[in-house]
Amino acid sequence: MGLFNRGSKSDVPLSGDEWSTNGHGAKRPQDADRSELERQPVPASEPEREPEAEVIEEQPAAEPTPAEPERAGDGERARNQPRRQSGTGAAGSEPEETPEPEPRPAEPEVKTKPPVNPPEPQEGDDKRMSAEQALAPVRRPGMGRPPGAHIGDASERRAKIISFANQKGGVAKTTTTLNLAVAFAESGHDVLAIDLDPQGNLTMSQGVDPDKVERSMYDVLVDHIPIREVIQGREIDIAVASIDLAGAEIAMSMQIGRERSLEKALSAVVDDYDFVCIDTPPSLGLLTVNALTASDKVIVPVQCEYLSMRGLVQLQNTLEMIRENLNPRVQIEGILPTMLDSRTIHAKEAVEILEENFGELVFKSRIRKAIKFAEAPVRGSSVLKYDPQGNAAQYYRDLAEEVLTNGAS
Repeated sequence: MGLFNRGSKSDVPLSGDEWSTNGHGAKRPQDADRSELERQPVPASEPEREPEAEVIEEQPAAEPTPAEPERAGDGERARNQPRRQSGTGAAGSEPEETPEPEPRPAEPEVKTKPPVNPPEPQEGDDKRMSAEQALAPVRRPGMGRPPGAHIGDASERRAKIISFANQKGGVAKTTTTLNLAVAFAESGHDVLAIDLDPQGNLTMSQGVDPDKVERSMYDVLVDHIPIREVIQGREIDIAVASIDLAGAEIAMSMQIGRERSLEKALSAVVDDYDFVCIDTPPSLGLLTVNALTASDKVIVPVQCEYLSMRGLVQLQNTLEMIRENLNPRVQIEGILPTMLDSRTIHAKEAVEILEENFGELVFKSRIRKAIKFAEAPVRGSSVLKYDPQGNAAQYYRDLAEEVLTNGAS
């Protein structure tokens, strides 16, 4: 109360001491009016705080009609003094309501946005993929095989792949490959023959000049073009060779996975044929390794002579390495005695040695010497087409029936 009484006296300056210390004289009337104007808001604001507290107490009393004019006046004061009355209930209730609607519209916006990923299946969903299936998917029947994929087991595809191999030359590998393939075709099968011999004898035996082909198996193995681009239709479909194959092993030597180049190429056509017959060069180099890596079975033509049979041991060692490192499914389908001259004692003894050492692996069929085997390639055809009723053609028909029935056993 002393402060209010002191403020009511206009003739007593509050700052009189300051004037005396600064050396000023008595206060002028203009200065007194200015000081009074400055001091007027201070006492005026203090008594106005009491009715505000009364309004706060009346607000929960549920009297909306008489409180409306007072709230209007208080609202103006609250707008003018929002910071000083932040602790009061009336001033704190109004700003609390204004920010609340601002985040509310943001909530439906987040809900209406489309999910980035589709909803995950429930734990009880039978169609949910397990971790093992995701990391190691299993190929189901009917699924497409991606280009360049391995051909897999014989149960997963249509074609049975047979290589004709022997590092000894002149044992009738090419003759056997062509005529057995044509005998399969006569039985109603779709057959593809592949010429991997740089000499191109299988290609020439079907009337195709290996020196005039634009693309050959060289381009398939080295440049990885589709194998369909080098297949030509003759008595059977044949993937042709050229002299360029002589340099294929050098060109492939720097490639990664060079042993599987043929296997990857065949993955595009293994479901188009029943049999794929591969003629290999007279060596156990990279071309022959490619053929054995892609094959299910190996037929070994052996001339009925002592020196020709010695190469079987080396071929068996090569097959064992292929099974351990590249293709565990490859097996010897059978050993085929060829160029048999039954008039000589040496030929009979050679067959006996084969049967003693390899037992049931030796085919019961025998390919005897016949001039028709030399004459047919000149006409660009197999012996089955050149002399279909001759003995030479019947030899390979018997062999085809043996292979289709139960192999060499």
